[in-house]
Amino acid sequence: MQRRHFLVSSAASAVALAAPGVRAQSAGKLTPVKFTLDFRVTGQTAPFFLAQQRGYYRDEGLDVSIDVGAGSVASITRIASGVYQMGLGDISSLIEFQAGNSPLVQAVYQYYNRAPFVIIGRKDRGITSDFASLQGKRIAAAAVESTRRAWPMVARKLRQGPDLFQWVTTDFSARDNVMVRGDVDGATYFHDSAVSLFARMNPEQLSVLRYTDAGVNLYGNAILASSALITQQPQVVAAFLRATNRAIVDTLADPLPAMAATKARETILDEKIELERWKLTAQYLAAPETGSIGLGDVRKLVLEQQMDQVVEVFGLKTRPSVEAVFNRSMLPAAAARRVAA
Repeated sequence: MQRRHFLVSSAASAVALAAPGVRAQSAGKLTPVKFTLDFRVTGQTAPFFLAQQRGYYRDEGLDVSIDVGAGSVASITRIASGVYQMGLGDISSLIEFQAGNSPLVQAVYQYYNRAPFVIIGRKDRGITSDFASLQGKRIAAAAVESTRRAWPMVARKLRQGPDLFQWVTTDFSARDNVMVRGDVDGATYFHDSAVSLFARMNPEQLSVLRYTDAGVNLYGNAILASSALITQQPQVVAAFLRATNRAIVDTLADPLPAMAATKARETILDEKIELERWKLTAQYLAAPETGSIGLGDVRKLVLEQQMDQVVEVFGLKTRPSVEAVFNRSMLPAAAARRVAA
């Protein structure tokens, strides 16, 4: 299947030339952008709502609508289908998607510098901080979700079989319930998503097994854009990233206004719980690596290693190029992305 390759230099030039035009639209007609979250409205994605509330998108000439998602894998197909122009989705799943399709979707800003993938187990079922303690256990996970799909990479790193434990397929919404009731011994989570579980079970009763602790360094959910939008209107993507990055920096400095903006969108939320969720998110978003490369960017070698793991674990016939998966030409200026890790 024919693949298109986007030259960083030419795309960067197009952004530089066109960006003033997008900003000028803020005084007149705004450019609509449909953005899909990876999941529900929570503190994990608070910067997007802060950017919306503070008018950062409008300042860039954009009218951004933000919809809830159906999982970090589903975001890719939503964008590829043309229903959404941009969204938040798992970069490992994007690598897998591109191996069988032309690059209809690209990552343009790395939101989670490290994937917040964890398995949380009940200590009263014998699960400790050692992955070996999962032997023979029952672990709940949704049928298609990135933490579950990434497990074989951890198993290979630990030299364990992928069937170390038994998967119990559970809907996202039921995961906390089966954990609390003890129907399972553990469950997969985005670490920051587990705040809802911590509110119902004493964290001291739980063991958190981080994939990063197993030596598996994976980039997590990234901001994605359709290749059509990147090709035809790179200035729109650049404008969206400038506004979002501005809000991310603000939220890292003072998260309270972002939690209030998120609650304004989803009034049933508890701002204190969402603040605790964001504190976990921030650890993976502003990970140590961002101290040198800045928010939103990736190291080519690290991404190449991740791509090699995805290709090997999932038996992919082709390996997309790093440039096809991650297009960094529309990132905000490096100085704007510098924060303390």
